[in-house]
Amino acid sequence: MVKQLVAAQNDFFATQKTKDIGYRKQHLKKLQQEILDQEDAICDALYADFKKPRFESLATETQLVLAELKHAIKNVKNWSEPNGVGSSLSNFPSKDWIQPEPYGKILIISPWNYPFMLAMTPLVGAITAGNTAMIKPSEFSSHTSKIMAQIIRKVFPPEYVTVVEGGVEASTQLLEEKWEYIFFTGSTRVGKIVYEKAAKHLTPVTLELSGKNPCIVDETASLSLAAKRIAWGKFINAGQTCIAPDYILVHKSVKDRLVNRLQQSITGFYGQTMEDSKDFARIATSKHYQELKGMLEGQTLLFGGSFTDDDQYIAPTLVDEPALDSPIMEGEIFGPILPIISYEEESELHDYIAKYPNPLAFYVFSNDKKFQKRLMSQYSFGGGTINDVVVHISNTNLPFGGVGQSGIGGYHGKFTFDLFSHHKSITKRGTWLDVPLRYAPYNISLKWVKKIKHLF
Repeated sequence: MVKQLVAAQNDFFATQKTKDIGYRKQHLKKLQQEILDQEDAICDALYADFKKPRFESLATETQLVLAELKHAIKNVKNWSEPNGVGSSLSNFPSKDWIQPEPYGKILIISPWNYPFMLAMTPLVGAITAGNTAMIKPSEFSSHTSKIMAQIIRKVFPPEYVTVVEGGVEASTQLLEEKWEYIFFTGSTRVGKIVYEKAAKHLTPVTLELSGKNPCIVDETASLSLAAKRIAWGKFINAGQTCIAPDYILVHKSVKDRLVNRLQQSITGFYGQTMEDSKDFARIATSKHYQELKGMLEGQTLLFGGSFTDDDQYIAPTLVDEPALDSPIMEGEIFGPILPIISYEEESELHDYIAKYPNPLAFYVFSNDKKFQKRLMSQYSFGGGTINDVVVHISNTNLPFGGVGQSGIGGYHGKFTFDLFSHHKSITKRGTWLDVPLRYAPYNISLKWVKKIKHLF
């Protein structure tokens, strides 16, 4: 089946239909309307998969995709226009421009933590750029995958866009095929496999991976606001967010006050009996649920720590000063567990941050502008925020992506269009003048060649 779908997309792309701006815009508008029509069903599917609260489903899934669609529909014509650039004097008379063109078949492999948004957002860019696309959603969010497949079938013919459901076997089959571009969101471990498969065909890739994201709180920070914003960004989606704060580095002098305010914020959000809150999601997979439970073994807890096996519920949990060689500090937590580590001197921060290089996100809470600037310039990370968390992802004018171990490539808004476009360089020469200098036999003195080298 996979081979037939790939062949059909090859043939369809060869018809040049997807290069027509009107055709792209027509389907983007149809997709926009279908998502609006099915928004309640999408929210129901997300709740069925891991009890995602309706507010979070709207705010972090459907509305982000609709914002991307609105932006793309408005700008697709402008983005697709040739972009004139300055000409080289050596080519005078000439005209030069850069022409975006679609790659062709795009494979999008999406994860289970934001199963709708992280599949549909890259799709919007792929279609806007004029490509065909095949989506492989996660098998661990099957209800969302099902409604997404229904939406895609209603909007697109399968030779244009299709959804392939299934597990590892389906992903393996898809990765054996030749694609013009692969877009993967998921773990670093699987990302390496995708990269290796893509390399066999010299296929370009975007890898949106993960990282152990630090959140630094110094002694000048506005603690009540910092606690509220950190608790929101950490525990939304039950901590299953690739750009959530993974651990806090807090100045020793304000640690106790920050912990107290974090506790107040958490209970203010979810109540004293947090398990009963309708605003707190569950862990999406049983495997990851067991891994998170294992991380808590032997740890000193400041808050939370309860869990319910039947429901795959883990309470928002604060962990006190974990050892760096403990499982909780070995890799990304990806759940509602937040380690809190104190420091006294700024120089100590480097010992922690350098242990987990190239995080996907980096957060600093401070009212010291020099401190903010030093940290933001000193470390390599995908994207960051000062005095808040997560919110940088919401601006379509900012690229979202990792660096090094946290990924390759950035997207959102025009950055997604550019990601899925090859930018052709074109020179058009005039015919009314042809300087003979470049042609053999070369009778010009070599000393003059060095003087005119800037012309070539």
